[in-house]
Amino acid sequence: MTNNTSTHSGPSISVKNLTKSFGALTAVKDVSFEVAKGNTFAFLGPNGAGKTTTIKMLTTLLAPTSGTISINGFDPVKNSNAVRHSFGIVFQDPSLDDELTAYENMFFHAGLYGIPRSETAGRIREMLDFLEMWDRKDSLVKTFSGGMKRRLEIARGLLHTPSVLFLDEPTVGLDPQTRNHIWTYIKKLNTERGLTVFFTTHYMEEVEKTADQVAIIDNGTIISRGTVAEIIASAGSASLEDAFIKLTGHAIRADEAGATDQLRAAARQWGRGARR
Repeated sequence: MTNNTSTHSGPSISVKNLTKSFGALTAVKDVSFEVAKGNTFAFLGPNGAGKTTTIKMLTTLLAPTSGTISINGFDPVKNSNAVRHSFGIVFQDPSLDDELTAYENMFFHAGLYGIPRSETAGRIREMLDFLEMWDRKDSLVKTFSGGMKRRLEIARGLLHTPSVLFLDEPTVGLDPQTRNHIWTYIKKLNTERGLTVFFTTHYMEEVEKTADQVAIIDNGTIISRGTVAEIIASAGSASLEDAFIKLTGHAIRADEAGATDQLRAAARQWGRGARR
């Protein structure tokens, strides 16, 4: 099995004074945080708060306007291939090839990441078995439900045994049993081999059960950071959900214009870059 576990001794993720502007709009404003190796870090915020823009910069899809990023000791701008090979990602928007089978999607990913051919079949079988999809390995992805596609994306993101896993709303649309199954497995990897997990979600119970540290971003700025208990206490609230609403307000937020199309384009760009 290919193992991309980092030998970098510092934090898995280090972000300092990160800013991203699109013309007159500043989507991310002077953001700084660190994620220790082996930690599970929840990055929360309302729609349009800057979460996805930040993830794009962390995962080489978008260059910062200013500030610095380190992923396993590598700069995503200067060492994009080294960064990409050390992390796995599950995009918020689907990024599978619908015209390929589940197995073919996994096989293609294995080739991109240099998994030895002698290990590829066993690793694919392991991941598809875990997500109870082996019996659909030869089915075209376009025949899958949204939940099945999400399960396959998670299997693909873990296939090359990354040392950091980025999850952008990974369990949206999944039933509670599948969500619990996935998080149990991810926490197992986190405990057994120090997998660092960076995730966004709107399910606060997932954060309360899994996160070592939490940061809340709104209007492009981090407004609260700490453990779940620390954030609840600092907001003077009874739960994380209450604290989140108190900190970010009750108004319903709209997504950034064109966010879905932007993410699809970014996923295609990331795929092309990985093949270089």
